[in-house]
Formats: sequence, C-alpha cells, structure tokens
Amino acid sequence: MPLRRTKTPDGTRKTLRNVSFESLVACWLMQDGWQLYSPMVDHGHKTDLLISDGPNFHRIQIKTFESKGKNQEINNCWSPCKIDYVVLIARNANWGLITPAFTEKRRRINHKEHCKFEKNKQEFLRAFRQV
Repeated sequence: MPLRRTKTPDGTRKTLRNVSFESLVACWLMQDGWQLYSPMVDHGHKTDLLISDGPNFHRIQIKTFESKGKNQEINNCWSPCKIDYVVLIARNANWGLITPAFTEKRRRINHKEHCKFEKNKQEFLRAFRQV
C-alpha cells in the first residue's frame, strides 16, 4: 500500500477538507438521480454545484463551519450572488444543515428554515427534500 511521506501544508489541508465535503454532497445527489455540474471556477458566482432533474436547475453553495452551539450564527458570504440553496456542514461534528439561500448578513444556526441532517446520504436526502 502506498504511504504518503510528505507534509501537507495547512492551506492545502484546509482546501482538501472543504472540497471533500463538496464531493460528498455531490456523490449523495448523483446517487439520488440528479444530474450534476461542477463549475471549473466558482469565484464570483458562488456556485459549488449545479444540479438538474432535466427541466429544472438549482445552484448550491456548500460551506463548512466549526459547530459552537445552537446560538451560533452563520455569516452570509454568498450574497449578492443568486444561488438557490446553501448546504452547511459542521467540520467538527456529525451533522449539517440545508436552507434556501438567504439575504441577511448573518443568521442563527437554529433558524426555522434550516433543515438539520446527520452526515449520511439517507439523512441528507431526507433534509434536501424538505427544503
């Protein structure tokens, strides 16, 4: 078995971790039958994934965060770009949230429009179908 013998720089490690969550969500959506498109560059339009069921397209932004409790706030770093949904994934816990994109500068994590899920395909898809 190959053994990695080089140190991964911190910035690279952070990017790899974030991209791994984007890939996880992409995998779950493809397994559910969605057509998936991945922008080559998402700077400016803030779209990590574009999904389609054929006639309809939905833009998704995926963000990771450190879970710090129910009163925590999420900063809106995608406005004024037009996206449809935001998937928020806790890096240090086994859960995430899905919400329609919002325009407020920040919003509490326990907002009524947020749909919580455990970090697995079945729970993610259940939550995704509820938003």
